[in-house]
Amino acid sequence: MPPPPAKPGWGWFTRLRSGAAVAPPARRRFPACPAAAGGGGEMAAGVEESDMFEEIVMAEERFHDEGYQEGYAEGSHVGVVEGRRYGSLHGAKIGSEIGCYLGFALTWQYLLRKCTDEKNNKKIRALDSLIRMIQKFPYEDPTYDKLQEDLEKIRGKFKQVCSMLNIQSDFRISTESSSLTF
Repeated sequence: MPPPPAKPGWGWFTRLRSGAAVAPPARRRFPACPAAAGGGGEMAAGVEESDMFEEIVMAEERFHDEGYQEGYAEGSHVGVVEGRRYGSLHGAKIGSEIGCYLGFALTWQYLLRKCTDEKNNKKIRALDSLIRMIQKFPYEDPTYDKLQEDLEKIRGKFKQVCSMLNIQSDFRISTESSSLTF
């Protein structure tokens, strides 16, 4: 998983999290303070207290960053799961639609082959064209560049065939279960 995007204004800490070998900024030494200058054992306890206070002050930033990292990881995982679910549902709808078109075309092709007059030959040629388009449709490649364009061409050809056969074309996928009412 790639590291989360860096937050602006976090300075050395952001560079450190991104993997760059950057040391934190050096602590400032104040010459007026004997403990900071290295003198006086009595003030050494004050330095230890300031380290403790610094840890407390920096805790908010540390917890914020840890929360950001955990949230980013959780969001990435949830996004993948949601994307997979959406892709499966959308793919099933397209597959159902294409399957309906193919079943329609094959059935009408079979029915029209029994009668061989000029009108039926034109309808059969249109049905053959629709069947060829459906058979060339890239089912296995979801990254195909012209997937939507080819799907629109198939839909258009289906409407043309329905018009030639004087059939109303209203393909709808319903997720609701049908029920009978009396």
